[in-house]
Amino acid sequence: MLTDPQAYPSGLAWCCESPWKFMSLFRPNVDRIAGYVPGEQPQTGGWIKLNTNENPYPPSPRVAEAIREASQRLNVYPDPVATRLRRIAADLFGVDADWILPGNGSDEVLTILMRTFVDPRESIAFPYPSYVLYETLAALQGAISRRLPLHRDWSFDLKAAEATVAKAKIVFVPNPNSPSGNLWSSDVLKACVPPRGVLVLDGAYADFASGSTGSELLQSEIGERIVLTRTLSKSYSLAGLRFGFAVAHPDLIAGMRKVKDSYNCDSLSIAAACAALADREWLRQNTSKILATRTRLATALAGLGFEVVPSEANFVWATRRSGGHRDLYEGLKRQQILIRYMRFAGAANFSEDVYDGLRITVGTDAEIDRLLDVMKTLV
Repeated sequence: MLTDPQAYPSGLAWCCESPWKFMSLFRPNVDRIAGYVPGEQPQTGGWIKLNTNENPYPPSPRVAEAIREASQRLNVYPDPVATRLRRIAADLFGVDADWILPGNGSDEVLTILMRTFVDPRESIAFPYPSYVLYETLAALQGAISRRLPLHRDWSFDLKAAEATVAKAKIVFVPNPNSPSGNLWSSDVLKACVPPRGVLVLDGAYADFASGSTGSELLQSEIGERIVLTRTLSKSYSLAGLRFGFAVAHPDLIAGMRKVKDSYNCDSLSIAAACAALADREWLRQNTSKILATRTRLATALAGLGFEVVPSEANFVWATRRSGGHRDLYEGLKRQQILIRYMRFAGAANFSEDVYDGLRITVGTDAEIDRLLDVMKTLV
């Protein structure tokens, strides 16, 4: 008979009353979910990575210098509220520093939002298909996640969404959306503000958008119910650094600050983020290159028979009426080219029970040339 608890699988503990029965060490909410699965991150060289919306270009040269300087003071704790960073970010949005809350990537900001505003058995809502992490965070919180239906052209079904929005404590809206890359208007966003909650505008790709992403709503009559989130992973080429922030009315930020970890951002990431945000010319040049390549990629894919959603992000969403999206993904992978095959079950207003397609990150011109060359042999 086994009596050593260490002999049992991870997450299961030996029950002293009956050594043949196991009890889970995890919270029920953790037991029930599979967990969020990030895109593939190969650890060997030779791959063209167009699957996780990373920026193909290096960050501002100022970032490396800022990290070198900050590395001389690693023996002391970082500023717990990142005062300098908040001042720089606040200037970008025309607000005071107390409107800014830094985070360890915008995903941590989303976690803080969930823990701040949503109790177990309360509900959150988000458009579907979109960023599925919202659903995972709700499950971990013991909250209910409800999907807001989208039409086949990725527009909101506002009439169908009305009752769901009315019950939500948070409505998360990624704008531009992922995986589609489309942008929703301010009028649509206003209809998504819950009566007893907040609207979170997830702007991970906002710097690539040509139109408004909703930031002007901060200064509107509903401004006290709006939270913007930003990340430096995409447009600032700092996915490996992990830094993001929220922009919201100081009353909301004060509540969120109670929930965050004491030192949730380290000294190196704060210094790097300050340098990156301050270099506006580098950002302009960087995004301009990506937008030009995005146009070329979308045009070439259309020429190969794909339907491509007009994108306001650093990726495109491409589908074929004939399907075969997984086969195309696998064929590219055999040539060491990674894109993201995505499959969504139960998309309410989509004609298929299961809707799938290919999300392709905008890489360098050379990377996109290679992708298209291989794609031509597969379609």
